[in-house]
Amino acid sequence: MKKGIHPEYEEITVELSDGTEIKTRSTMKPQGGVYRAEVDSKNHPFYIGSQKMVSKKGRVDQFNRRFGKK
Repeated sequence: MKKGIHPEYEEITVELSDGTEIKTRSTMKPQGGVYRAEVDSKNHPFYIGSQKMVSKKGRVDQFNRRFGKK
């Protein structure tokens, strides 16, 4: 590696939304050495199954009825 062109790679603590702390190394410089994650796999709708799936079929049909060729 070339000297002087790479960011510092330091140890940080990642604090998840449920209070769990993970020590890792990163180039980011969080305030106080702790990064607080607001969204993780324990509270994100995609992972916990509460994500709403939007049906696009009706929207496409509606568009075609309005603007489609006749």
